Amino acid sequence: MDDTCAKEYIANLEKEFSLIENGFKEEEKRALTDYKSNDNEYAKNLAFLAYKSVTYQVRMYGVFLFGYLSEQDDVLAFMRDEVSKDDNWRVQEVLAKAFDEFCKKIGYEKALPVIDEWLKNNNPNTRRAVTEGLRIWTSRPYFKDNPNEAIRRIAALKEDSSEYVRKSAGNALRDISKKFPELIKMEFSSWKLESREIKQVYKLASRLVD
Repeated sequence: MDDTCAKEYIANLEKEFSLIENGFKEEEKRALTDYKSNDNEYAKNLAFLAYKSVTYQVRMYGVFLFGYLSEQDDVLAFMRDEVSKDDNWRVQEVLAKAFDEFCKKIGYEKALPVIDEWLKNNNPNTRRAVTEGLRIWTSRPYFKDNPNEAIRRIAALKEDSSEYVRKSAGNALRDISKKFPELIKMEFSSWKLESREIKQVYKLASRLVD
């Protein structure tokens, strides 16, 4: 398909996807189909065209495609720097899924430098894409065998400036506490609960271990 056909395809997606009010399964399914049935260069063109759409459902489709293409450095950087600025919360949910897709593709241990880089990013949506995207962290390869590596990364966000990120961090720690309660208790032992931010994360994270 040439560029004109691609634009027509995106226009048709806008008509079709604008009728979807809930969920993300249709966008995800179509993105995977288009990724598998086209070469990477064409799929990348589709993804960037889709992301320019005013229809948020089509941007969601584009971000799913970015996830499948995220081994390309420029795509991963666009996710980190541009998709994270999208003001639609549904698109941010898909960014989290797309980041997990990147980690799955290259391997979670190999992805650690990128995970750490995103967790230190100035944009709270970028940080949350990691904490939320990798839930349940200890069901993922590498972190399953190294739960403390997950715990210390998430716990480092306990005083994050964003309540949105802190909430995600608290929920992610609570997930881990189901299987590793003693490790979570050990982490809590060093927390100073006088801080409002830390107290918020603690309240969410400790529900299953107190």
